[in-house]
Amino acid sequence: MKPENLKDGDQCNVTSGTHKGKSGKVRDINISKTGHITITVEQENGVRFKTLGKNVVRV
Repeated sequence: MKPENLKDGDQCNVTSGTHKGKSGKVRDINISKTGHITITVEQENGVRFKTLGKNVVRV
């Protein structure tokens, strides 16, 4: 799935990077200065982390 298809509130799984294996809801979609899509993922327990959009897949 392409990162540009992600929407706020989508359920997602992180497939690579530092947070690999975690899942949650997509929040705060941004485009960085270098042109990469960055998102905040909010887990069920309320913990939030930032990751690149290319590292996640929608469930």
